[in-house]
Amino acid sequence: MKYRHLLILSSGLLLAGNALADEALLRKSGCFACHTVDKKLVGPALKDIAAKYKGVPGAVATLAKKVRAGGSGTWGTVAMAPAPATVSDDDLKNSIAYILTLK
Repeated sequence: MKYRHLLILSSGLLLAGNALADEALLRKSGCFACHTVDKKLVGPALKDIAAKYKGVPGAVATLAKKVRAGGSGTWGTVAMAPAPATVSDDDLKNSIAYILTLK
């Protein structure tokens, strides 16, 4: 029984650690200059993005392409700057995958 509790606890800590790491990457990449998790700032709330793309096949790849290129039209007329070149494609996709888990 103790092992089961330990397994459950360690799984929760691992998931929480991954979420904190993904949020830290968003901060480091400058995403929070225009976005917040739960309310519109300059750009849409990350939770709104997650809701809009929930269950959409290929959403990570689609959004990665949009974020890499920047642009406007999906959420209004304010243009989004392209993702910095210092953000790797893997980090970009991991960040988007994290955003899509938000509720």
